[in-house]
Amino acid sequence: MGTRTLWRTRAKLAVAATALCSGAAAAVISSSEDPATALKLCSTVPVRLYRNSVTAASVAFDYEYSLWGLPEGSTERSRVKHEVHLRSARKLQELCFKNGGIYIKLGQHIGQLEYLVPEEYVQTMRESMLNKCPVSSYDQVCEVFKKELGETPDKIFNEFDPVPIASASLAQVHVARTRDGQKVAVKVQHTHMTDTAAADHATVELLVNTLHWLFPSFDYRWLVDEMRESLPKELDFLLEAKNSVKVLDNFRKLSPHIANYVYAPKVYWNVSTSKLLTMEFIDGAQVNDVKTIKKLGIRTDEVAKLVSQAFAEMMFKHGFVHCDPHAANLLVRPLPSGKRGLLGKREPQLILLDHGLYKELDFATRFNYASLWKALIFADANAIKENSIKLGAGEDLYALFAGILTMRPWNRVIDPAADHLVIKGTDGDRSELQMYASQYFSQISELLRRLPRVILLMLKTNDCLRSVTNALLQGSSPETFLIIGKVSSKAVIEAKLSQNKSFFCWLSVWFEELCLEARLFSIQIFLWFLQMRKALSWST
Repeated sequence: MGTRTLWRTRAKLAVAATALCSGAAAAVISSSEDPATALKLCSTVPVRLYRNSVTAASVAFDYEYSLWGLPEGSTERSRVKHEVHLRSARKLQELCFKNGGIYIKLGQHIGQLEYLVPEEYVQTMRESMLNKCPVSSYDQVCEVFKKELGETPDKIFNEFDPVPIASASLAQVHVARTRDGQKVAVKVQHTHMTDTAAADHATVELLVNTLHWLFPSFDYRWLVDEMRESLPKELDFLLEAKNSVKVLDNFRKLSPHIANYVYAPKVYWNVSTSKLLTMEFIDGAQVNDVKTIKKLGIRTDEVAKLVSQAFAEMMFKHGFVHCDPHAANLLVRPLPSGKRGLLGKREPQLILLDHGLYKELDFATRFNYASLWKALIFADANAIKENSIKLGAGEDLYALFAGILTMRPWNRVIDPAADHLVIKGTDGDRSELQMYASQYFSQISELLRRLPRVILLMLKTNDCLRSVTNALLQGSSPETFLIIGKVSSKAVIEAKLSQNKSFFCWLSVWFEELCLEARLFSIQIFLWFLQMRKALSWST
């Protein structure tokens, strides 16, 4: 019975893919002004749709056939399920690499959804999707240069390395030297992106909608909507360049106390276009490269604090947020103007790369999001509920929303202990998270469908930052949460003052800030006590 069901599923997928292939081809031929592009799309889109349908059917059949007859909760079922998860994750990985572009972006996003998808998928995608993306040939790079600047790279630069130092889903980066000898990084968009982006989006939409039709609890349609809005912005490198300027300007104006500790490469506007971006080349360690960071004389806990503070300032004060802070987009180097401390340690500077995906938070969203994080840090259950509802979680799913943001169960979220949100990164912690993900899958899917897209991007950003912190500290730290609590609380206070400048409001806010500082100080003293006790236990 199970086998017949899955064969029917495969047949449905095949019929849907065939129908869309015919429709997509006809639409392209009728609307395209470029016959070569039309021919390319008509040859690639059906192939990708076929891959999608075969992969989806293969994965669905593997789960049904392999788990058929195995008792729920048995050791044998858990073992087989792990093997199926791993096989399916590799099939999905292969599909993403073969199709490229948008599919790799999709794979990267899946690699951050540890609260929703099995660990095998998360690990497989994280290990491959950031640094092992397909590479465009040098001839294809020259093709982009000729279209954008009218010349090949060797005519524009003194030196241009034809082998890229990095390749991502939408572009790859080459090292070059300008005519005046400046070392630069040149980001070149993959040639197929412009031609196939719209068609790729249609095929991804078909895959997601088909899976939702077959398995109603699998509802990722919100992700397709987000990709439809964000992809055109990510493909415009001039917009990316403007974002890099704006984010630094925000730090200088709104967060001057850490402005020197956050940097973005300078843009060379005369050799940049919507598909080519030439930037200052910066030597630095990738933020998750703990070994190299330590060799630079920088403490990893200081890097974790800087990352937490920089993004807290963006979210809660600036309202202009870098929404793709995975490890490949964050570099660390010693602060150029800094000196070594007494123990030879150096202060870190955070380098922000890839500024294609930013989100602006309006005043109400920024205020409510800051208020929510303040409530989470200080375990204020009523405020958590109030602000979660304001952000769209609803009265029935606010506790789940808090759990996804913190990756902690509700009883830990509202625990008044100073370290109640700390994740130790142990196997026990991971098993607990996976158990909750499996248990509340349908509710999580409903929550993601319900939340505004701007909050979904904040969740994605939060997931990336958690992954970075975990790599730096092998878990999380009370200090990073303390920083988030401090920045979010001060942002709430500043927002209140900006809306009401009366003396009584000022007095009320002043008293609130006084209480906040006292509370933060008491938490800091407690954390220092814990650190001292740990240090003494190590010494004995």
